[in-house]
Amino acid sequence: MEIPYTVKPRPDTGLYNAKLGIWLFLASEVMLFGGLFSSYILLRVGADLWPHGMLNIPIGTFNTFVLIASSVTVVMSWASLKLGKLDAFKKYMALTILCALGFLSVKSFEYHAKFTHYDVWFKDAATAEKYFKAAYGEEKGVEAARKLFVERFHLHNTKATYDANQVQIGGHIEGDPLCATLKKLLAAKKETIQFTPDAPFGTHDHPKPIEVKLSDVIRLSSYVPSHSTYFAIYFTITALHGLHVLGGAIVLTYFLLTADKWWKKNPEQLANRVEVGGLFWHFVDLVWIFLFPVLYLL
Repeated sequence: MEIPYTVKPRPDTGLYNAKLGIWLFLASEVMLFGGLFSSYILLRVGADLWPHGMLNIPIGTFNTFVLIASSVTVVMSWASLKLGKLDAFKKYMALTILCALGFLSVKSFEYHAKFTHYDVWFKDAATAEKYFKAAYGEEKGVEAARKLFVERFHLHNTKATYDANQVQIGGHIEGDPLCATLKKLLAAKKETIQFTPDAPFGTHDHPKPIEVKLSDVIRLSSYVPSHSTYFAIYFTITALHGLHVLGGAIVLTYFLLTADKWWKKNPEQLANRVEVGGLFWHFVDLVWIFLFPVLYLL
């Protein structure tokens, strides 16, 4: 028994079944990501302070171009089928899948960098400035603290004023213990950690590695979701988007591997399948086009 309207459009909708189905599915996806973007806006507007400059813009820009390129290649793969060029379809579809894998590889690199980068909060302003001076030099210590505060928060809230208690030193712990927490370090009877601070943005300073007493620390966190609302939103939305990229790549790989069989059986239906997969892929790309400026630039 042959399923009707897999190739020819339905008379009532003007669309074949799969195309109607993907548009309905994408409508639900718009509501899903729309809810997450709305939550982001409400949380950000309601926050007194909002971090800035904590993501790698060049890497994010590269990934943006990778997804834009994949949108072009997936269209070319569908067009190749419509022109009767199976080999060209395979080439363009393989390039689309490579772009997807490249995007996910870069994203995993970004995630690893966040999980091995730490912020240290100190018990009071005087203690914080003592460590800033030790890391950045006696003269530049307090200046570095102020600069980091302005870079991270003040640009997004003109009413914010400098408060040393809200400034964290960001950097790397020697050995980069993944997901280290102050509680775990204290349980391990550690009294100090070797910490290499970051240089303030736009400077050529080279902060000195410092030895931080855990008795002076009230909180230690890598850039995981529990670090802040900002990173909770970042990981929630980008991880969900990454799952969509992975799911799309799996479907497109299936189309590529079964292309010969479907080409012999029903080439028009194969083209329709690729078109439906391409519509989902365009949606995934479009979500990232919104995510990139919202999370990386603003």
